[in-house]
Amino acid sequence: MPVFDHPEFDHHQQIVFGSDEASGLRAIIAIHDTTRGPALGGLRIFPYASDAEALTDVLRLSRGMTYKSALADLPLGGGKAVIIADPRRHKTPELLRAMGRLVDSLGGAYITAEDSGSGEDDMRLIAEATEHVGGLPRHGQASGDPSPFTAWGVYCALKSAVRHRLGRDDLTGLRVAVQGVGHVGAHLARHLHAAGARLVLTDVDSAALAHLAEELGAETVAPEAVAEAEVDVFAPCALGAALSAEVVERLQATVVCGAANNQLATPEMAKRLQARGILYTPDYVANAGGVIEIAWQRRDDYAREAVMAHIEGIGTTLDEIFARAEREGQSPAIVADDLARERFRPAD
Repeated sequence: MPVFDHPEFDHHQQIVFGSDEASGLRAIIAIHDTTRGPALGGLRIFPYASDAEALTDVLRLSRGMTYKSALADLPLGGGKAVIIADPRRHKTPELLRAMGRLVDSLGGAYITAEDSGSGEDDMRLIAEATEHVGGLPRHGQASGDPSPFTAWGVYCALKSAVRHRLGRDDLTGLRVAVQGVGHVGAHLARHLHAAGARLVLTDVDSAALAHLAEELGAETVAPEAVAEAEVDVFAPCALGAALSAEVVERLQATVVCGAANNQLATPEMAKRLQARGILYTPDYVANAGGVIEIAWQRRDDYAREAVMAHIEGIGTTLDEIFARAEREGQSPAIVADDLARERFRPAD
């Protein structure tokens, strides 16, 4: 399995393949860059079809975390971990403790946290084997779940995007399609509902979808039909690669802003969106709220007001990105990448 010639390899500093026969652990940790500090990134547990697919995902996700931390102005680098397993069938305390030992073997270069397929209870088990875990309750909090903070950051980002593309400062009557109503997507939908937006929801989990739609009085559509929903904003909040060539061509929205990582199936999709007059909000900028909160949890001067102010700064960062993209005739994705690199790569 090629690594250095892999299309998603981007000068990653370290890639570790770990296994544990007793627990069945098969995992990959990728550390992309530690210029600004130790690499923080969540643990994704997913039944990848192949080792190669898992490697592609962890390389892309870890790179995105470097860019995310840089644009959120955090003293952290970017990393990610994946376990090749079905979280509903294969996740055991033994497997998670084995993962903790693998994380610990890196001596603090990588800090793990929850992600798709892992949660706060899993982080507690991992923490039995390593101290290098984020997203656990501290400072009197009842929970260390970062999803409410991620959702609030996406909400702030969405308001910036709507202001720049649609010239609106309020969301009343705005039609928003939310793809994926898990922890983050559901929180985002509630914020949008409270602001007066009209929601169109979709998810592969029909029970969760029906429950949230009833709570918020929202419309629902089948997952394959969401791109054609007549909405102003499309918010991808499920897994990555939601913006494929087919979806981009079918998309009815004029703004894309969501919580999912790696929303662009390929980098070329940014230019396709731009050509269609659709404003794309770089995902790693919009969804940085959870990482910001985890970073503050590591500080002795934690204050919720300061955390929320930092998260709301996502909107200010995007104001700068959107304005520069318009001036230069570029996609916001390209502008965001350039700004991030300026922050984590030393000048030549």
